[in-house]
Amino acid sequence: MLRSIKPKGRTIALFLCIPVIWYVFSVFVPLLTAVFYSLFEWKGGPKKTFIGLANYIDLIKDGTFWEAFSHNIYLVLACIVGQVGIAFVFVLIVNSRLVKLKGIHRTFGFFPSTISAVCIGFIWMMIYDYKRGILNWLLTVTGHEDKVRVWLNEPSLVMVLVAIPLIWQFIGYYMVILLSAISSVDAEIFEVAELDGANAFQRAIYIVLPLIKNTLLVCVTLCVAGNMKAFDHIYTMTEGGPGTSSMVMAMYGYKISFAQMNMGYGSAISVGIFIVSLIVIGGSQKLMNWLMRDKGVE
Repeated sequence: MLRSIKPKGRTIALFLCIPVIWYVFSVFVPLLTAVFYSLFEWKGGPKKTFIGLANYIDLIKDGTFWEAFSHNIYLVLACIVGQVGIAFVFVLIVNSRLVKLKGIHRTFGFFPSTISAVCIGFIWMMIYDYKRGILNWLLTVTGHEDKVRVWLNEPSLVMVLVAIPLIWQFIGYYMVILLSAISSVDAEIFEVAELDGANAFQRAIYIVLPLIKNTLLVCVTLCVAGNMKAFDHIYTMTEGGPGTSSMVMAMYGYKISFAQMNMGYGSAISVGIFIVSLIVIGGSQKLMNWLMRDKGVE
């Protein structure tokens, strides 16, 4: 096949084959391996017992897995509003004529997303710390000692508390993406709208949003995909506790596979995560497209 391609085309084909082969090796091979091992009762040793779809039947009945799935959905919804929504508002502010030194704002806004997720988890765990945390210190010095608590041990609050670091870290990431989209829009469009009497809210909804809808859809897709596999922050801060109050799917799969050494069922969980993530990502894209059409954003 390569003989029929011209030398330049052969070189391009070769360079294209390398990333494709690497992608297949790093994504599809592990996925197929997980599917294979999920058909066995396997504790990690050389002995495996074929049990067919029994692991998947157990997974469908597993209440902890579906509780973890609901926590992932909570993170998805919170981060779509918190990450993409706040980033969109900040972009409109930074892109206005009143704001100077736009490059500095972009740099400092993007900086948190370059920090390791584990470091972010440790930073916020120290903020929430009962004895040395800045949150309890502020409550104490402002005379609200009655509200001091062990924050990450509160089942009713823990998902909100672990969502805050996720939102904080990636606002700047989506700001950069949205700023690049808005910067490609002709500035005369905004000037004409302003001369016609459109206020900031109207310009954002009826001009900016339709013009960057495809970029916004990409941001939402990235946000959904990232939070369906959330792990690092939660592992560092709570390890899924207290109990299973902050358990997410990836954390549950990790604990089943490596803490309980149930590799067969852990593999079934990883395949389940892949399937439900595809469904949620596809559903979010359909929903976004429907909302934009319903609101007349074409």
